[in-house]
This record gives sequence, structure tokens and C-alpha cells, in this order.
Amino acid sequence: MYPRSPLASIQKFHQELVALRRDLHANPELGFQEVRTSGIVAGALEALGIEVHRGIGKTGVVGVIRGQKTDSGKMIGLRADMDALPIAEDSNSEYCSTVPGMMHACGHDGHTTVLLGAAKYLMQNRNFNGTAVLIFQPAEEGLGGAQAMVDDGLFERFPCDAIYALHNWPALPAGVIGLNPGPMMAASDRFEIVINGRGGHGAHPYQTIDPIVVAAQMVTALQTVVSRNVHPVESAVISFGHIQAGNAGAASVIPGTARLVGTVRTFSDTVQALVESRMRSLIHSIAEGFGATAEFTYGRYYPATINIAEHAAFVAQVATDLFGADKVVANLIPSMGAEDFSFMLKKVPGAYFRLGQGGAEQGRVLHNSRFDFNDEVIPAGSAMFASIIERAMPLEN
Repeated sequence: MYPRSPLASIQKFHQELVALRRDLHANPELGFQEVRTSGIVAGALEALGIEVHRGIGKTGVVGVIRGQKTDSGKMIGLRADMDALPIAEDSNSEYCSTVPGMMHACGHDGHTTVLLGAAKYLMQNRNFNGTAVLIFQPAEEGLGGAQAMVDDGLFERFPCDAIYALHNWPALPAGVIGLNPGPMMAASDRFEIVINGRGGHGAHPYQTIDPIVVAAQMVTALQTVVSRNVHPVESAVISFGHIQAGNAGAASVIPGTARLVGTVRTFSDTVQALVESRMRSLIHSIAEGFGATAEFTYGRYYPATINIAEHAAFVAQVATDLFGADKVVANLIPSMGAEDFSFMLKKVPGAYFRLGQGGAEQGRVLHNSRFDFNDEVIPAGSAMFASIIERAMPLEN
């Protein structure tokens, strides 16, 4: 068992962290607009005497804490995201969002607070041999803030040996840590199909090439890409999120074009390439069969978030020593959601883990207008981050 736990120390300033988290919740900011948030983060770090670097990846902040010793030469990174979502909050809490149409519906306010809690403990104790790099990242929600920080020289300036991140998870009970040694989150790709037919009168469809009929065939046929091309033990999802054609006020008009937009989710590069290739073939073949043409655009946005087995095992052991084996799920089912921490894991080995917070049973899931971070799990998250630093860079070997 790990002889020393930071949990009791962090619990002493739990209410201070709760007040901070609720202030962030009441004042959400979207990706690359986190001016107030990053200012609060930088100010809190500076007040603790921590070395601060601002403006990395536009609104990103990095704090650097050196241990009692640094002759190990090790540098470990911890990452928290800061941005909110363009969702109107449905809540009557006293700290409800004060910004219309915007809220922390994914708990990034909690993640930021958790890392600040770890920062306070680590700076007060510095019970490690090496350097802790605290990365407060902007724009995780679809804008690739992690890549922006990487492109801005994050790991050239702070050459981490390993990097770790957490995300709250309503489907796990409060305080339970979940992860697995491989895929945690899927790659997120976006596709667009524009079908060019020939419009005409709805009473004379034989004079047209109806792009709506072509679109309907494509939507159905593309579902076979996964069921008839991807190996059953692999995972892939093709979902359509937008279909547009014609005018609702012109029921007798067959339009000339139709537009379909959707997402593809996969865990492996091989499956990702297979799905794109089969989609392309089917789309053009179906269009040609109807006498239409199709333009297919496929963009790869976030890569899959893949844990390194060694680092995942390390996190699981830290969690077990902190909270007990009954509070750790080491084979958590991966999510088909996406996470731009994947860009950091492409550069530096590490692991991404879940901090259980409950709430899913009441429908308070991520990206929901009634979502709220569970303040009770802040000390557990902070203790996990702090313990990762102390265990990865021990003062005594």
C-alpha cells in the first residue's frame, strides 16, 4: 500500500475549491475565448508561487512545479480542459450560468478546479523528485485546443516523459476511477455528401433525377459498411446528423441537390481507412446507378485516444492504493465519443482516466442542459493527480 495519501490534506481546502468551481460554472467561456478562466487559473497559480506560462495555444496556461529534488530529470504532465459549450443551462442553482446560451455542460469547470487543487497540494509539499507540468488547455470541444498547444511548442518547452488527464463520468459511481489499457475514446471524423441530380415537378418525377431518393438509398446502404465490412470484434459507427434538400414550402418541387452530413467513429487506423474507402465506393456507385453525381468530403478531426498499457496500469495502481480495489474499474468499456487529449498522447505516452461522479441515473449526462459537476469528487480527482506526480517521481527510490 502507498504509505502517504494527499487526500486528507486536499480535503482541508475542499470548500475553497467548491467556491472556485462554482464561480467558473457561473461564468462559462467557449473554446479559445477562455480569457477570464485562464486569468483566474494563472492568478491562482501565481498566488501559490508557481511558475506560470500564459498564451500557449492562444488561451492555454501552463504551471511548472519543481519538486524538493529535480536530479531525476523527470517531467510529468497533467492536463485539464477549460472550455464550455454553446448550450442554454436548465437549472435554478445559485451558481447557474450567467451567460445566455452557454454553460459548462461537460464538467470542464470541475476538471480545471481538480487540477488547481492538485497544484495547491503539490506546491505546499513538493514531495517528489522532478518537475510537474500543469497544463490548462483551451478549446477541447471540437476546436482542437490540444493540437494548438502542441503546435505552439508545448512539448518542446516542457518535454514531458509522460502525460495524464481525467474526465468526469456520470455513468460511474462517485469516486470510482475507471480506465482500460487500450482505446478510451474514438477517432472523430466528419463527412459530407452533396448529391447532384436534376430537379423538376413532383408530378413528373420521370423527368428528374431525384437526389432525395438517391440520398435515401445512401443512408440505408452506408449502414452496411459497418455490419458487412468491419470485423465483429472491431468497433465503428456511421451516423448522419444532417440531411437537407428542397424547400418545405414547395412540396411539389423535386430539388436538384441534396446534402448529407455525418460522423464516423473508430478506434483503429485500419478500420478508419476501411470505412472511408468503402463509403467512397458506395456513394459514387449509388449516385452513378441513379444517373446522379456525388461529391464526397471526408475529414479526420480527432484521432482515437489510446492509453499506453504501462501507464494505464500505473494509474490503476495509484487509484487502488488511494481508494481501494473496489473503487477501480480497470477494464472500462471505451466510449465512441472523442477527446482531443489524443493529440497529446500522439506526442507523449500516458493515460486518460475517468473520475466517477454519478448522475447518469437521473439523466444528468454529459452535454445535457441539466448537467452539473459533482463537487464531492473534487478531492478524489485532485488526489489522483497529485499522487500520480508523487508516485511517478518519488523522492526515495
